[in-house]
Amino acid sequence: MGLFDSWFGRIDEKEKQPNIKFGRYSDSYKTDQQYTAWQDSLDKFDDGDHFEAYGDFFDYLGDPEKENVIYQKLGDTHLDFEFFQGSKKIKGYSDGRKFRAEAKVVKASQTNVGFMRRLLEKNFELKYSRFALDANNNVVIVFDTYLLDGSPQKLYYALNELATQSDKMDDLLIDEFNMLSPIETEHIKLIPDEEKEAKYNYITTTIKDVMDRVEHGKLDANIYPQAIGYMLLDLIYKLDYLVCPEGFMMELFERMNRDYFQEDGKSIIEKNNIFKKELINLVARPKQKFFAEMYGTLSTFGLTQVVNHEKFRGFVDEVIKEYDWYAKNKHYDVAMAITGYIVGYCLFYWAVPRPDRELLHLYYEIIESDYFKSLGFDHDFMENDKFNKSTIKKEIQQIIKSNKNKYEGLVADTTLLVYDSKHEFARSFLTMMKEMDVNPRN
Repeated sequence: MGLFDSWFGRIDEKEKQPNIKFGRYSDSYKTDQQYTAWQDSLDKFDDGDHFEAYGDFFDYLGDPEKENVIYQKLGDTHLDFEFFQGSKKIKGYSDGRKFRAEAKVVKASQTNVGFMRRLLEKNFELKYSRFALDANNNVVIVFDTYLLDGSPQKLYYALNELATQSDKMDDLLIDEFNMLSPIETEHIKLIPDEEKEAKYNYITTTIKDVMDRVEHGKLDANIYPQAIGYMLLDLIYKLDYLVCPEGFMMELFERMNRDYFQEDGKSIIEKNNIFKKELINLVARPKQKFFAEMYGTLSTFGLTQVVNHEKFRGFVDEVIKEYDWYAKNKHYDVAMAITGYIVGYCLFYWAVPRPDRELLHLYYEIIESDYFKSLGFDHDFMENDKFNKSTIKKEIQQIIKSNKNKYEGLVADTTLLVYDSKHEFARSFLTMMKEMDVNPRN
Protein backbone atom coordinates (compact mmCIF):
# COMPACT_ATOMS: atom_id res chain seq x y z
CA MET A 1 0.00 0.00 0.00
CA GLY A 2 1.13 3.57 -0.60
CA LEU A 3 1.09 7.00 0.97
CA PHE A 4 -2.28 7.96 -0.46
CA ASP A 5 -4.02 4.93 1.04
CA SER A 6 -4.31 6.65 4.40
CA TRP A 7 -5.49 9.88 2.77
CA PHE A 8 -8.22 8.51 0.54
CA GLY A 9 -9.54 5.50 2.43
CA ARG A 10 -7.87 2.67 0.53
CA ILE A 11 -6.02 1.16 3.44
CA ASP A 12 -6.76 -2.03 5.33
CA GLU A 13 -6.50 -1.53 9.09
CA LYS A 14 -4.02 -4.40 9.29
CA GLU A 15 -1.72 -2.78 6.77
CA LYS A 16 -1.36 0.77 8.05
CA GLN A 17 1.83 2.48 6.98
CA PRO A 18 3.91 5.23 8.63
CA ASN A 19 2.33 8.69 8.49
CA ILE A 20 5.15 10.42 6.60
CA LYS A 21 4.78 13.44 4.37
CA PHE A 22 6.16 13.33 0.83
CA GLY A 23 6.38 16.09 -1.74
CA ARG A 24 5.32 19.69 -1.83
CA TYR A 25 1.93 20.58 -0.47
CA SER A 26 -0.65 21.51 -3.10
CA ASP A 27 -3.82 23.46 -2.36
CA SER A 28 -5.35 22.48 -5.70
CA TYR A 29 -7.17 19.33 -4.56
CA LYS A 30 -10.18 21.10 -3.12
CA THR A 31 -13.69 19.78 -2.61
CA ASP A 32 -16.83 20.97 -4.38
CA GLN A 33 -17.91 22.57 -1.10
CA GLN A 34 -14.72 24.63 -1.02
CA TYR A 35 -15.25 25.90 -4.57
CA THR A 36 -18.80 26.84 -3.62
CA ALA A 37 -17.44 28.74 -0.61
CA TRP A 38 -15.06 30.65 -2.89
CA GLN A 39 -17.85 31.74 -5.20
CA ASP A 40 -20.02 32.71 -2.21
CA SER A 41 -17.12 34.77 -0.86
CA LEU A 42 -16.80 36.67 -4.15
CA ASP A 43 -20.55 37.30 -4.37
CA LYS A 44 -20.91 38.49 -0.78
CA PHE A 45 -17.91 40.79 -1.06
CA ASP A 46 -19.37 42.36 -4.21
CA ASP A 47 -22.62 42.87 -2.28
CA GLY A 48 -20.74 44.69 0.49
CA ASP A 49 -21.07 41.91 3.09
CA HIS A 50 -17.36 41.72 3.92
CA PHE A 51 -17.85 39.92 7.23
CA GLU A 52 -19.63 36.92 5.73
CA ALA A 53 -17.40 37.01 2.65
CA TYR A 54 -14.29 36.48 4.80
CA GLY A 55 -15.88 33.53 6.60
CA ASP A 56 -16.49 31.85 3.26
CA PHE A 57 -12.96 32.79 2.18
CA PHE A 58 -11.44 30.87 5.10
CA ASP A 59 -13.79 27.95 4.45
CA TYR A 60 -12.27 27.84 0.96
CA LEU A 61 -8.68 27.99 2.29
CA GLY A 62 -9.06 25.28 4.90
CA ASP A 63 -8.13 21.69 4.18
CA PRO A 64 -10.94 19.55 5.69
CA GLU A 65 -8.49 16.73 6.50
CA LYS A 66 -5.70 18.87 7.96
CA GLU A 67 -7.33 21.50 10.21
CA ASN A 68 -4.84 24.01 8.90
CA VAL A 69 -7.19 27.02 9.14
CA ILE A 70 -9.09 28.18 12.23
CA TYR A 71 -11.35 31.22 12.42
CA GLN A 72 -13.90 32.61 14.84
CA LYS A 73 -16.61 35.22 14.34
CA LEU A 74 -17.03 37.62 17.26
CA GLY A 75 -20.19 39.71 17.04
CA ASP A 76 -21.36 41.04 13.70
CA THR A 77 -18.14 42.59 12.37
CA HIS A 78 -15.07 41.02 14.04
CA LEU A 79 -13.34 37.85 12.82
CA ASP A 80 -10.15 36.34 14.25
CA PHE A 81 -8.19 33.75 12.31
CA GLU A 82 -5.01 31.73 12.27
CA PHE A 83 -3.57 29.30 9.76
CA PHE A 84 -0.36 27.38 9.24
CA GLN A 85 2.28 27.36 6.56
CA GLY A 86 5.13 24.98 7.23
CA SER A 87 6.98 26.13 10.35
CA LYS A 88 4.95 29.35 10.65
CA LYS A 89 1.67 30.28 12.27
CA ILE A 90 -0.11 33.25 10.71
CA LYS A 91 -2.58 35.18 12.86
CA GLY A 92 -4.89 38.04 12.06
CA TYR A 93 -8.27 39.69 12.23
CA SER A 94 -10.88 41.68 10.37
CA ASP A 95 -12.58 44.34 12.54
CA GLY A 96 -15.12 45.88 10.19
CA ARG A 97 -12.63 48.46 8.96
CA LYS A 98 -9.31 46.76 8.27
CA PHE A 99 -7.95 43.29 7.56
CA ARG A 100 -4.57 42.45 9.08
CA ALA A 101 -2.37 39.35 9.10
CA GLU A 102 1.02 38.81 10.75
CA ALA A 103 3.53 36.00 11.22
CA LYS A 104 6.41 36.04 13.69
CA VAL A 105 9.40 34.81 11.70
CA VAL A 106 12.34 34.72 14.15
CA LYS A 107 13.31 36.24 17.48
CA ALA A 108 16.34 38.56 17.58
CA SER A 109 18.46 38.64 20.76
CA GLN A 110 20.01 41.79 19.33
CA THR A 111 19.70 43.84 16.17
CA ASN A 112 22.23 43.34 13.42
CA VAL A 113 22.94 45.28 10.24
CA GLY A 114 23.35 42.06 8.25
CA PHE A 115 19.93 40.54 8.75
CA MET A 116 18.17 43.92 8.76
CA ARG A 117 19.69 44.74 5.37
CA ARG A 118 18.59 41.31 4.13
CA LEU A 119 15.01 42.03 5.18
CA LEU A 120 15.07 45.52 3.69
CA GLU A 121 16.20 44.09 0.35
CA LYS A 122 13.50 41.44 0.61
CA ASN A 123 10.85 44.11 1.12
CA PHE A 124 11.61 45.51 -2.33
CA GLU A 125 10.70 42.11 -3.82
CA LEU A 126 7.39 41.75 -1.99
CA LYS A 127 4.13 42.94 -3.56
CA TYR A 128 1.68 42.84 -0.65
CA SER A 129 3.49 42.27 2.63
CA ARG A 130 6.53 43.64 4.44
CA PHE A 131 9.11 42.50 6.98
CA ALA A 132 9.43 44.55 10.16
CA LEU A 133 10.59 44.45 13.80
CA ASP A 134 7.95 44.46 16.52
CA ALA A 135 8.29 45.96 20.00
CA ASN A 136 9.90 42.75 21.32
CA ASN A 137 12.59 42.58 18.62
CA ASN A 138 10.79 39.81 16.78
CA VAL A 139 11.16 39.79 13.01
CA VAL A 140 7.59 39.75 11.68
CA ILE A 141 5.99 39.88 8.26
CA VAL A 142 2.78 41.89 7.98
CA PHE A 143 -0.04 42.47 5.51
CA ASP A 144 -2.94 44.85 6.05
CA THR A 145 -5.60 46.49 3.94
CA TYR A 146 -8.84 48.41 4.32
CA LEU A 147 -11.90 46.24 3.76
CA LEU A 148 -13.07 48.21 0.73
CA ASP A 149 -9.83 47.18 -0.98
CA GLY A 150 -9.66 43.71 0.52
CA SER A 151 -11.29 41.48 -2.07
CA PRO A 152 -10.99 37.68 -1.68
CA GLN A 153 -8.70 37.60 -4.73
CA LYS A 154 -6.34 40.14 -3.15
CA LEU A 155 -6.40 38.35 0.20
CA TYR A 156 -5.52 35.04 -1.48
CA TYR A 157 -2.40 36.40 -3.19
CA ALA A 158 -1.37 38.53 -0.23
CA LEU A 159 -1.70 35.77 2.35
CA ASN A 160 0.02 33.36 -0.02
CA GLU A 161 3.01 35.70 -0.26
CA LEU A 162 3.12 36.37 3.48
CA ALA A 163 2.80 32.70 4.40
CA THR A 164 5.30 31.23 1.94
CA GLN A 165 7.91 33.94 2.57
CA SER A 166 7.70 33.60 6.36
CA ASP A 167 8.03 29.83 6.08
CA LYS A 168 11.04 30.09 3.80
CA MET A 169 12.92 32.85 5.60
CA ASP A 170 12.97 31.57 9.20
CA ASP A 171 15.34 28.64 8.66
CA LEU A 172 17.50 30.62 6.25
CA LEU A 173 17.95 33.52 8.66
CA ILE A 174 18.62 31.27 11.65
CA ASP A 175 21.18 29.28 9.65
CA GLU A 176 23.09 32.46 8.76
CA PHE A 177 22.74 34.74 11.80
CA ASN A 178 23.46 33.32 15.26
CA MET A 179 21.61 36.11 17.10
CA LEU A 180 18.31 34.83 15.66
CA SER A 181 16.28 31.97 17.09
CA PRO A 182 12.98 30.19 16.34
CA ILE A 183 9.69 31.57 17.58
CA GLU A 184 6.12 30.21 17.72
CA THR A 185 7.03 26.70 16.62
CA GLU A 186 4.81 24.81 19.07
CA HIS A 187 2.66 23.46 16.22
CA ILE A 188 5.60 21.77 14.48
CA LYS A 189 5.43 17.99 14.57
CA LEU A 190 8.62 16.36 15.81
CA ILE A 191 9.99 13.61 13.60
CA PRO A 192 11.38 10.46 15.25
CA ASP A 193 15.17 10.16 15.22
CA GLU A 194 14.85 6.87 13.30
CA GLU A 195 13.10 8.67 10.45
CA LYS A 196 15.67 11.49 10.47
CA GLU A 197 18.48 8.93 10.38
CA ALA A 198 16.89 7.09 7.44
CA LYS A 199 16.44 10.35 5.53
CA TYR A 200 19.96 11.54 6.31
CA ASN A 201 21.46 8.24 5.16
CA TYR A 202 19.40 8.38 1.99
CA ILE A 203 20.50 11.96 1.25
CA THR A 204 24.20 11.27 1.71
CA THR A 205 24.37 7.86 0.03
CA THR A 206 22.25 8.98 -2.93
CA ILE A 207 24.31 12.12 -3.55
CA LYS A 208 27.59 10.22 -3.23
CA ASP A 209 26.32 7.50 -5.57
CA VAL A 210 25.28 10.00 -8.24
CA MET A 211 28.56 11.93 -7.88
CA ASP A 212 30.48 8.69 -8.37
CA ARG A 213 28.51 7.78 -11.50
CA VAL A 214 28.89 11.31 -12.89
CA GLU A 215 32.64 11.34 -12.31
CA HIS A 216 33.40 7.76 -13.35
CA GLY A 217 30.67 6.95 -15.83
CA LYS A 218 31.27 5.96 -19.46
CA LEU A 219 30.10 9.30 -20.84
CA ASP A 220 32.47 12.27 -21.14
CA ALA A 221 30.87 15.09 -19.15
CA ASN A 222 32.26 17.67 -21.57
CA ILE A 223 30.76 15.94 -24.61
CA TYR A 224 27.44 14.91 -23.04
CA PRO A 225 26.71 17.70 -20.53
CA GLN A 226 22.95 17.30 -20.94
CA ALA A 227 23.20 13.69 -19.74
CA ILE A 228 24.97 14.89 -16.59
CA GLY A 229 22.31 17.57 -16.22
CA TYR A 230 19.56 14.95 -16.28
CA MET A 231 21.34 12.96 -13.56
CA LEU A 232 21.74 16.02 -11.32
CA LEU A 233 18.19 17.28 -11.82
CA ASP A 234 16.77 13.80 -11.22
CA LEU A 235 18.76 13.76 -7.99
CA ILE A 236 17.55 17.09 -6.57
CA TYR A 237 13.92 16.53 -7.58
CA LYS A 238 13.97 13.05 -6.03
CA LEU A 239 15.47 14.28 -2.76
CA ASP A 240 13.09 17.23 -2.65
CA TYR A 241 10.06 14.93 -2.97
CA LEU A 242 11.17 12.00 -0.85
CA VAL A 243 12.88 13.87 2.00
CA CYS A 244 10.76 17.06 2.08
CA PRO A 245 13.63 19.26 3.30
CA GLU A 246 13.08 22.63 4.91
CA GLY A 247 15.41 25.61 5.19
CA PHE A 248 18.85 25.52 3.60
CA MET A 249 18.45 22.29 1.63
CA MET A 250 15.07 23.27 0.20
CA GLU A 251 16.40 26.70 -0.79
CA LEU A 252 19.49 25.11 -2.38
CA PHE A 253 17.37 22.80 -4.54
CA GLU A 254 15.09 25.64 -5.59
CA ARG A 255 18.07 27.79 -6.53
CA MET A 256 19.81 24.99 -8.42
CA ASN A 257 16.64 24.29 -10.37
CA ARG A 258 16.17 27.98 -11.11
CA ASP A 259 19.79 28.51 -12.16
CA TYR A 260 19.85 25.47 -14.44
CA PHE A 261 17.06 26.78 -16.66
CA GLN A 262 18.01 30.46 -16.43
CA GLU A 263 19.56 32.02 -19.53
CA ASP A 264 22.52 33.65 -17.82
CA GLY A 265 25.30 33.04 -20.34
CA LYS A 266 26.70 30.00 -18.50
CA SER A 267 27.03 26.74 -20.38
CA ILE A 268 25.49 23.50 -19.14
CA ILE A 269 29.03 22.26 -18.43
CA GLU A 270 29.65 25.23 -16.13
CA LYS A 271 26.33 24.77 -14.37
CA ASN A 272 26.93 21.06 -13.89
CA ASN A 273 30.32 21.76 -12.29
CA ILE A 274 28.80 24.38 -9.96
CA PHE A 275 26.01 22.02 -8.95
CA LYS A 276 28.43 19.17 -8.25
CA LYS A 277 30.41 21.40 -5.88
CA GLU A 278 27.24 22.55 -4.13
CA LEU A 279 26.02 18.99 -3.65
CA ILE A 280 29.40 17.89 -2.30
CA ASN A 281 29.30 20.82 0.14
CA LEU A 282 25.75 19.85 1.10
CA VAL A 283 26.86 16.33 2.07
CA ALA A 284 29.69 17.84 4.14
CA ARG A 285 27.26 19.72 6.41
CA PRO A 286 27.03 18.42 9.99
CA LYS A 287 24.34 15.82 10.51
CA GLN A 288 22.62 18.00 13.11
CA LYS A 289 22.12 20.72 10.51
CA PHE A 290 20.10 18.24 8.47
CA PHE A 291 18.20 17.03 11.51
CA ALA A 292 17.27 20.61 12.50
CA GLU A 293 15.53 21.04 9.14
CA MET A 294 13.49 17.85 9.38
CA TYR A 295 10.08 18.32 10.96
CA GLY A 296 6.42 17.77 10.23
CA THR A 297 4.23 20.70 9.24
CA LEU A 298 0.81 21.79 8.04
CA SER A 299 0.44 24.08 5.04
CA THR A 300 -2.30 26.18 3.50
CA PHE A 301 -0.79 27.43 0.25
CA GLY A 302 0.90 25.27 -2.36
CA LEU A 303 3.93 26.16 -4.44
CA THR A 304 3.00 24.10 -7.49
CA GLN A 305 1.11 25.11 -10.63
CA VAL A 306 -2.14 23.34 -11.50
CA VAL A 307 -1.93 21.48 -14.84
CA ASN A 308 -4.13 18.93 -16.60
CA HIS A 309 -3.25 15.46 -17.87
CA GLU A 310 -2.66 16.75 -21.41
CA LYS A 311 0.18 18.91 -20.11
CA PHE A 312 1.70 15.88 -18.40
CA ARG A 313 1.28 13.77 -21.55
CA GLY A 314 2.95 16.39 -23.74
CA PHE A 315 5.90 16.66 -21.35
CA VAL A 316 6.43 12.89 -21.32
CA ASP A 317 6.30 12.76 -25.13
CA GLU A 318 8.80 15.60 -25.38
CA VAL A 319 11.42 14.26 -22.98
CA ILE A 320 11.10 10.50 -23.47
CA LYS A 321 12.78 10.80 -26.89
CA GLU A 322 16.01 11.51 -25.01
CA TYR A 323 15.58 8.27 -23.07
CA ASP A 324 15.40 6.20 -26.25
CA TRP A 325 18.80 7.28 -27.54
CA TYR A 326 20.62 6.61 -24.26
CA ALA A 327 18.89 3.25 -23.72
CA LYS A 328 19.65 2.16 -27.28
CA ASN A 329 23.33 2.98 -26.69
CA LYS A 330 23.33 1.14 -23.34
CA HIS A 331 23.77 4.20 -21.15
CA TYR A 332 21.19 2.84 -18.74
CA ASP A 333 22.07 5.15 -15.82
CA VAL A 334 21.25 8.18 -17.94
CA ALA A 335 18.11 6.56 -19.36
CA MET A 336 16.94 5.89 -15.81
CA ALA A 337 17.76 9.46 -14.80
CA ILE A 338 15.63 10.79 -17.66
CA THR A 339 12.53 8.91 -16.49
CA GLY A 340 13.30 10.07 -12.95
CA TYR A 341 13.68 13.62 -14.22
CA ILE A 342 10.20 13.45 -15.80
CA VAL A 343 8.63 12.18 -12.57
CA GLY A 344 10.54 14.61 -10.36
CA TYR A 345 9.93 17.65 -12.56
CA CYS A 346 6.17 17.01 -12.55
CA LEU A 347 6.07 16.72 -8.76
CA PHE A 348 8.41 19.70 -8.21
CA TYR A 349 6.61 22.14 -10.49
CA TRP A 350 3.07 20.94 -11.00
CA ALA A 351 -0.10 19.93 -9.24
CA VAL A 352 -1.12 17.21 -11.70
CA PRO A 353 -4.56 15.55 -11.44
CA ARG A 354 -4.86 13.33 -8.38
CA PRO A 355 -4.61 9.98 -10.25
CA ASP A 356 -1.40 11.17 -11.91
CA ARG A 357 0.05 12.33 -8.59
CA GLU A 358 -0.75 9.04 -6.89
CA LEU A 359 0.83 7.04 -9.71
CA LEU A 360 3.94 9.25 -9.75
CA HIS A 361 4.28 8.60 -6.04
CA LEU A 362 3.88 4.88 -6.69
CA TYR A 363 6.72 5.13 -9.23
CA TYR A 364 9.01 6.27 -6.41
CA GLU A 365 7.66 3.60 -4.06
CA ILE A 366 8.66 0.96 -6.59
CA ILE A 367 11.97 2.37 -7.84
CA GLU A 368 13.15 3.55 -4.40
CA SER A 369 11.74 0.53 -2.58
CA ASP A 370 14.71 0.17 -0.22
CA TYR A 371 14.32 3.74 0.99
CA PHE A 372 10.64 3.26 1.79
CA LYS A 373 11.46 0.10 3.70
CA SER A 374 14.07 2.02 5.72
CA LEU A 375 11.27 4.42 6.70
CA GLY A 376 9.15 1.53 7.96
CA PHE A 377 6.86 0.96 4.99
CA ASP A 378 5.91 -2.67 4.61
CA HIS A 379 5.28 -3.37 0.94
CA ASP A 380 6.78 -5.80 -1.50
CA PHE A 381 6.89 -4.04 -4.86
CA MET A 382 10.48 -5.30 -5.23
CA GLU A 383 11.92 -8.57 -3.96
CA ASN A 384 15.62 -9.35 -4.46
CA ASP A 385 15.79 -6.72 -7.22
CA LYS A 386 12.86 -8.37 -9.00
CA PHE A 387 9.50 -6.73 -9.61
CA ASN A 388 6.50 -8.19 -7.84
CA LYS A 389 4.13 -7.91 -10.78
CA SER A 390 0.92 -8.84 -8.99
CA THR A 391 1.46 -6.36 -6.16
CA ILE A 392 2.27 -3.55 -8.58
CA LYS A 393 -0.78 -4.24 -10.74
CA LYS A 394 -3.01 -4.50 -7.69
CA GLU A 395 -1.84 -1.13 -6.38
CA ILE A 396 -2.32 0.54 -9.77
CA GLN A 397 -5.86 -0.80 -10.03
CA GLN A 398 -6.58 0.34 -6.49
CA ILE A 399 -5.52 3.88 -7.45
CA ILE A 400 -7.76 3.74 -10.51
CA LYS A 401 -10.69 2.47 -8.48
CA SER A 402 -10.37 5.15 -5.81
CA ASN A 403 -10.47 7.91 -8.44
CA LYS A 404 -13.29 6.54 -10.61
CA ASN A 405 -15.94 8.75 -9.02
CA LYS A 406 -14.29 11.89 -10.38
CA TYR A 407 -12.59 10.47 -13.48
CA GLU A 408 -15.23 8.28 -15.13
CA GLY A 409 -13.13 7.07 -18.06
CA LEU A 410 -10.01 6.37 -16.01
CA VAL A 411 -8.32 3.09 -16.98
CA ALA A 412 -4.68 1.98 -16.67
CA ASP A 413 -3.48 -0.58 -19.21
CA THR A 414 -1.04 -2.59 -17.09
CA THR A 415 -0.28 -4.86 -20.05
CA LEU A 416 2.01 -2.04 -21.25
CA LEU A 417 4.36 -2.58 -18.30
CA VAL A 418 7.76 -4.15 -19.03
CA TYR A 419 9.56 -5.85 -16.14
CA ASP A 420 12.83 -6.89 -17.79
CA SER A 421 14.88 -4.11 -16.14
CA LYS A 422 14.40 -1.03 -14.02
CA HIS A 423 14.93 1.43 -16.86
CA GLU A 424 12.53 -0.44 -19.15
CA PHE A 425 9.93 -0.64 -16.41
CA ALA A 426 10.30 3.08 -15.71
CA ARG A 427 9.71 3.99 -19.34
CA SER A 428 6.76 1.63 -19.69
CA PHE A 429 5.21 2.98 -16.48
CA LEU A 430 5.24 6.52 -17.92
CA THR A 431 3.85 5.19 -21.21
CA MET A 432 0.99 3.56 -19.33
CA MET A 433 0.30 6.81 -17.49
CA LYS A 434 0.29 9.07 -20.50
CA GLU A 435 -2.14 6.80 -22.33
CA MET A 436 -4.75 7.11 -19.57
CA ASP A 437 -7.95 9.13 -19.93
CA VAL A 438 -7.80 11.56 -17.00
CA ASN A 439 -10.73 13.86 -17.75
CA PRO A 440 -12.95 14.72 -14.77
CA ARG A 441 -16.71 14.35 -14.95
CA ASN A 442 -18.54 17.49 -16.01
